[in-house]
Parts: sequence; C-alpha cells; structure tokens
Amino acid sequence: MMAASPPSPCAAGFPAEGRCGYYVEKKKRFCRMVAAAGKRFCGEHAGAAEEENSRKRILCPLDPKHTVYEDQLAKHLKKCNAREKPKPDFFIQDINAGLKDDTEILEQLVPISSLSEEQLGNLINKLRKASEGLSSTLNDHIMSHPALHDAINDPRNGDSATKHLKQQASILGNIEKLQLLGPRRCFVEFGAGKGKLSHWVDVALKDAEKVHFILVEKVTTRFKVDGKHRKKNSVFERLQIDIQHLCLNKIPVLREGKLPVVGIGKHLCGVATDLALRCLVETYAACYEKRNEEPLAKRIKNDKTENEINTLAKEGSENNVPEKWTPVAGIVIALCCHHRCEWRHYVGKEYFRGLGLGAVEFHYFQRMSSWATCGMRKAPLEDTAITTKSKDHQSDDSEEHDDGEYRITDDSTDNLPGILTVEEKKKIGHLCKLLIDQGRVQYLQHKGFSPALQNYIDPLVSLENVLLTALPIPSSSLQTTG
Repeated sequence: MMAASPPSPCAAGFPAEGRCGYYVEKKKRFCRMVAAAGKRFCGEHAGAAEEENSRKRILCPLDPKHTVYEDQLAKHLKKCNAREKPKPDFFIQDINAGLKDDTEILEQLVPISSLSEEQLGNLINKLRKASEGLSSTLNDHIMSHPALHDAINDPRNGDSATKHLKQQASILGNIEKLQLLGPRRCFVEFGAGKGKLSHWVDVALKDAEKVHFILVEKVTTRFKVDGKHRKKNSVFERLQIDIQHLCLNKIPVLREGKLPVVGIGKHLCGVATDLALRCLVETYAACYEKRNEEPLAKRIKNDKTENEINTLAKEGSENNVPEKWTPVAGIVIALCCHHRCEWRHYVGKEYFRGLGLGAVEFHYFQRMSSWATCGMRKAPLEDTAITTKSKDHQSDDSEEHDDGEYRITDDSTDNLPGILTVEEKKKIGHLCKLLIDQGRVQYLQHKGFSPALQNYIDPLVSLENVLLTALPIPSSSLQTTG
C-alpha cells in the first residue's frame, strides 16, 4: 500500500514557506504573495504585523485599489501602473468628437417614463413623419466565406461561438463582395476587442502581400487572438485608445506607407460608429485631399527626403507620377446599440435638422431605439439608470449586447401613444434605428461615398443584424454629378 502524501501547508492551516502570513477571510485562505526575507507579511498586509505598525500605509491617490507606505508615496507615484503615461503622436484630444452644441439642453431632459401621453404621442408622430419615404425593409446580404467553414462546423462549438462565427463569416463575405479583400492595404478594426474579425480577414487573405492590421480598442482586453498571427506578409498593431482621440494620419505605417484603409467593425456600439466614420472620412481622408491640392513641389518636400526630390521631379516632368490613390478604400461596419448614440458625436445632424428635428428629438429617438428588441430580454426599463457617459462606447468583445438593454413592461393591447403593444413598440424602435442610420448614410454621401444598409445575418442569430457599407465614388463621377 502506498503511503498517503502529506497535506499541503495551506491545507494544514498555515501559509506556504516564504509566503505572506495574512489570512484573507473573504477567500478563506492565506495570502499567496511573497514576503520579504525575515518578514512575516507581504508589503500589502505588512500593516497587520506589530513590527510594521510604525510605518503607515495609505491608499494610492492614483488607484485606491492598492495601498502604499506613506513615506514612500513620492517614489511610488513615479512608477505606479495607474500613472498617466505620455500620449502617443496619434492621440489628439477630441479630434473626432464633433461640436458641443445643444449638450446643455439634453442634461435637463426627463426620462421617457416621465413623459405624458401627449408628449410621447407627439414624439412618435414626428418620428413617423420624418420616416416617410424610407423603406423599413432592408435587402438581405447574408453571406459566408470558406475561411470560416471549418470553424463554423466544429462540433466543439457552443451556441454563442457559432453565432459569432456566422456573423464574422457574413461580414467577411461582404468585404470580399465589395472587392476590398486584397493585398497592399491596411485594415483598421474599430472596437476590435479580442481582434477576431481581423484574424479571419488575415486567414482569408492567405499569402497576400503588404497587408497591415490596426486594431483599435479603448480598454485592456484579455484572451486576445493577436498571438496567433505568424505570417511574414501581415503586420498587426494594437492601439489602446478611444476612437474619439485617434488621428490615423499620425500612425507611421499610414503616413509613410500610403496604404489604402479599409475600416471594419463588428457590433460597434452606438457613438463609436459615428466616431469611427468621422475618423475615416474627415480626419484621415480629408487630410490627403488637402495635400493633393498642394503644388507637386511642396508635396515632394513634405513627403520625401532631399535625396529623392530630384528623382520625383524628373518623374513628374515625364508624366510618370503614380495615379492618385484612395485614402479610404471602403467601410464595412456591423451596427449596434443605437441607444448609446450621442448628439454631440452624431454625424447625421444636418440630416436631422433638414427634417425639422434637433437634439431633443434625437435624444428620445435613440432611447426609443431600444424598443426594437422589446420583450426579448426580461429587464425593466430604467431610462436613467444607464447613460452613454457611464458606458464604454466601444465594442466589448463579449458581444452579448445584441438584444438591447431596455424594454417597456407595459404590454397593454390598447392603441394609445402611452400604452403601446409590444409589436407597436418594436416597430417604433426599428424606425428610430432606421432614421439614425439614414443620417449616417447621407453623411457618407456628402463626403463622396456610396453607402448602403443591408441585413447581413438572420435576426435569429443576432437582433443587431444591420451592416453599413460604403465605397468611395470616383472623382470623375463626382465632377459629372456635380
């Protein structure tokens, strides 16, 4: 018979050798941090030891989740992970934010649940009038791509994994249909999360040359798939930054390599879509349009070293200058969470104003857009409980916000404005989404793009199933139509 192994130190009721002797009551175990030589406790719990009572520990002013010795505070602040770090060159405060007009008005508005039946009825009538002429039924562009065939059919997948793989496959199929899936370009994934959409684009491109991926995500993300990329021809770069402050022109690969950009995103929440559109077509594309208006000699001096000036000037005189390239080759973004939109950042303000609508109507329409998923989730409506300011407006990679976050609990069958049926609320919610998206479409049209909205996945897979695509209109076409 084999002798029983001795119990572990923790199981015997005392800490492991060299570890902190502080017992964490909440976790029902000893602290596992290493204690300094000759000390019983780690630095975090040293205050509990009698020999350490002479040194006071205080909360870190940068991050109160940890403590520090008061007499070492100045030294700690210089190396604390929570300290403000230098901003990168591509950070420009509020460059994609939009104007702050009418924001004071919105702070004084009451929640939808506090509106009278007459006020709610007037809002719904304005919505229906503004939506006249808009088709409430979008074309289906439900597609797939062979790059994801094996992954979708993997028997080990759960329902959630299969759902997201089908969406990624359809987005990839639409990218390919628009002829955006090719070499010598840069894919910028907004709200990248774990980076799965870029990963599948990379898989689909196989051995395409000179492909660069920029993954933009505001928050630190766990379980990223970045480490799976081993291709020599593909370069992945992750930027932890809010889209609101992102200047693509300052990123070296785009400033120096002049790669056409394809903006992509899967479930880009509310305001993040507007920030991404402005980042692409105003901050980035508009910059190159201004540069193209400069005289050739000036552009040469700005872009090239002195050693290259003579060569380029000679090529220009021989009419061998490369033809004008397109800064933004296309946009493919799966829309999401219209209730997280904000008037300040919204790109369709002119469209709303042209319909006689403003910040107040937009505020209520974006709130009512959550009615599109009415009854799909058992959660009471608390219109003031969640605000766009308290939520991260970029994609969280769990992507479990497809069904909306609000619903009306009053399911009466009466047909009054304040007492709507579930189906009526859903129709109103869809109209709100459609109207907000139509403002984005008109914005892209005015910026020289040919945009479209389509259903890219079955609503049984995801209730947030609308894809916004846009391709640049050739300059010759713009001159003809103008």
